[in-house]
Amino acid sequence: MSTGHPGGRASKAARPSGPERPDRSDGPGRPATSSRGGGRKPPGEVRLIGGLWKRSKLPVPDRPGLRPTPDRIRETLFNWLGQDLTGWRVLDAFAGSGALGFEAASRGAAEVQLIERDGALARALEASRARLGASTVQVTCAEALAWMARGEAGRYDLVLLDPPFDAGLLAPALSHAAALVAPTGLLYVEAGEALPAPPAGFELWRTQRAGAVFSHLLRRAG
Repeated sequence: MSTGHPGGRASKAARPSGPERPDRSDGPGRPATSSRGGGRKPPGEVRLIGGLWKRSKLPVPDRPGLRPTPDRIRETLFNWLGQDLTGWRVLDAFAGSGALGFEAASRGAAEVQLIERDGALARALEASRARLGASTVQVTCAEALAWMARGEAGRYDLVLLDPPFDAGLLAPALSHAAALVAPTGLLYVEAGEALPAPPAGFELWRTQRAGAVFSHLLRRAG
């Protein structure tokens, strides 16, 4: 059960009153080329940008397909969410470097589940968890789609999806993740192109484009 809120529900950042148009910082454009792979070597480390562990470093091993979420995009995401995630339950389903999940934990999330199929990356995540003393973070080495298919419906206040852009995982990941989002929860998606449509029962709340990365924050419709 999430802490800090009656009935186990986490306190959300205040949403603006009335309907709001999505924030498209770059406007519509042609689909971006995937930023995963392509011979680009990932940075050796990334820094957390806010919360308890601000400026702490996370290692970024040189692994195929690994593309840590850049600082600019993380900053925008947590401006959208609000800086205080106290009591939230968070799932980072394609954890990679763990930048998104550890940012959530740094801001007070009560439970952060990191899923990573690559054994070397999972070990690096576990080492970061231990080094930071991140007791609310749990690392699981598993295939994300299979793990989400067995997950508890409606458990998470925030689900983070950042699958490899060129692996054909986005559509099935969205389908599985949607079922895990709490009734007032949010679903964040990074992709190499704008989502053609949100999954059933969701609406696009915020979106931006930063280079080759399209970011989307979805909430339940209605």
